[in-house]
Amino acid sequence: MDLSMFSLTNKVAIVTGSGRGIGKAIALGFADVGADLVVVARTVAEIEATAAEIRSRGRRALTVPTDIRSADQVGNMIERTMAEFGKIDILVNNAGGTFSVPFLQMSEGAWEAVLRENLKSVFLCTKAVVDVMVRQKEGSIINISSLAGQVPYARMAHYGAAKAGVINLTQTLAVELAPYNIRVNTIVPGYIEVEWFSQMLEENPEVRERRLQRVPLGRFGKPKDIAGAAIYLASEASSYVTGASILVTGGLTFLVPDF
Repeated sequence: MDLSMFSLTNKVAIVTGSGRGIGKAIALGFADVGADLVVVARTVAEIEATAAEIRSRGRRALTVPTDIRSADQVGNMIERTMAEFGKIDILVNNAGGTFSVPFLQMSEGAWEAVLRENLKSVFLCTKAVVDVMVRQKEGSIINISSLAGQVPYARMAHYGAAKAGVINLTQTLAVELAPYNIRVNTIVPGYIEVEWFSQMLEENPEVRERRLQRVPLGRFGKPKDIAGAAIYLASEASSYVTGASILVTGGLTFLVPDF
């Protein structure tokens, strides 16, 4: 097998939310297989730290502090990327977030905030990048959804709706953008040991054991597990894959999570 099909040599990738967690792992993974990176998040210190690690791997990195909920700031992100690199091969819509609240206590503001953070942001970044990729006649867009977009998570109706929307948007855009050789896919993570999740489990050992028992592979995922899937979807190895949802859940797929 020709492993060069997994190479991203000289590709340019934008990864949102790449100052930490899954986004950082994806950015570093891309650098390891040859990509140059645009590192995007709101926290300057975090994206500068990620960029330094990318440069230590011999790849170029541009940091663009961006609130991806703002069309103007997303536009600036694209302008700076094109000025620096002249092209955009890959977009990873990773940034997002949520908070827990029972539906009976959920305000309109809470609903709109979470949809703006997790769904509108994907629309804004994708719309801006697609304008470039259509001209290039190629590109790969990878959206990070959640198992909450496929199964019910109590007290997270807003987040589940947003992440389900990401999955449907992925499928729809895969069809609409296929004539331009732009592929659009989704990664659906399960329980991944990012900072907030690990801290929550450390503070609640009984919850940790209960959740771990639900994972058929018997462990929680690492950010690098998501990075591996992203490398596949960004590379020529997946050249005939679009509209797909790749579940990286350790088998926690058809179970209703206790969240």
